[in-house]
Amino acid sequence: MSQTACDKHGFVLDFELVAGNVHDSQSFHQLYEKLDLTHTQIVALDAGFKTPIVLRKIFLSGKLPAIPYTRPMTKDGFFRKSDYVYDEYFDCYLCPQNQILKYTTTNREGYREYKSNPKTCATCPFLSQCTQSKNQTKVVTRHIWTKYVEEADHLRHSPEIRETYKKRKETIERVFADAKERHCLRYTNYRGLVKVKSSVTLIFACMNLKKLALKKHKNPLLLTKFLLLLILKPLSLKRALSTV
Repeated sequence: MSQTACDKHGFVLDFELVAGNVHDSQSFHQLYEKLDLTHTQIVALDAGFKTPIVLRKIFLSGKLPAIPYTRPMTKDGFFRKSDYVYDEYFDCYLCPQNQILKYTTTNREGYREYKSNPKTCATCPFLSQCTQSKNQTKVVTRHIWTKYVEEADHLRHSPEIRETYKKRKETIERVFADAKERHCLRYTNYRGLVKVKSSVTLIFACMNLKKLALKKHKNPLLLTKFLLLLILKPLSLKRALSTV
């Protein structure tokens, strides 16, 4: 699986090749640390990267994430997690019946657990819509870095963030489509990360050159600048692509 990044013009900036069983949120950090985001303000991400760890890294780097809306994963007939209101001052949750869920512990995955009083839940008329726990205790978890996810969801409604996220279908999604349909990247033709990475590197480089050739009619100096850097300073190829 190739984690790929591109600029607003659709030029591939860099990529990170990992095994197919690695989650997007795990391979994101390797790619993000390789990118030169000096002149970047907003980073558009897919729903697979909407995790507290990824969003925290983006905010701490001084950038703003543009993420999509994700539907709640609640079973039909049950209260959604958004129905339980978090009180930051008292560090507790309030259920739809205004009962308090107190903090109990933090597990190894970094989630804080808030539990209700089973004696109160036993007589609640909405118990069947709240939990199926045998001990009649509702448990709500909250990651220690959930505030970054909430802040990203809040920014999602701003006009600048919304316009940036709309460009995903014109940029990185187009890169994926062209790579799969026109350059045989739907399947791997080699074995091993080393061989596959060499093949993907060559294909992405060719895709960038094709895009640059199409732009030369509008700006001939752009192609000249790129070719000179490519001949005189081969190591500056990545920087040249990032400034196109």
